Amino acid sequence: MPAGPESFADPARRFSVPLSATRRGARLARLLATEQLRSWGLPLDSARLVVAELAANAASHGRVPGRSFRLTLAMSVAPLATLRIEVTDTRGDCLPVLTPATGGAPAENGYGLLLVEELADRWGVVDGPVPSKTVWAELDLKG
Repeated sequence: MPAGPESFADPARRFSVPLSATRRGARLARLLATEQLRSWGLPLDSARLVVAELAANAASHGRVPGRSFRLTLAMSVAPLATLRIEVTDTRGDCLPVLTPATGGAPAENGYGLLLVEELADRWGVVDGPVPSKTVWAELDLKG
């Protein structure tokens, strides 16, 4: 069962930052997320990969010149310890599509959301407010 947005309201466990919708901004998202997760004492590997993919998608597919994207990390502890990763961009008209695996030759791109689906316990997209969308992923924290 998803934790729900109200479970992530504790400001001591919430990090949010606007970043330029560029490759540099996507790289900075990964670096800032790594440091924030480290300061919270959370495991890094899966979360860092999910942040990298969602930020790269925002910088390439969700890019609108002159507009930024926002990275938000939030941790809930009840009912289940969960990390929620959100990336909000200003291309609400360009929704992510999970590319199904096919038996033919491998494509050059389109594998990023397959990675997110594999690493996250849940993920999805929320429309709005216009013109934006938020792609989110939740990772249950074991242990």
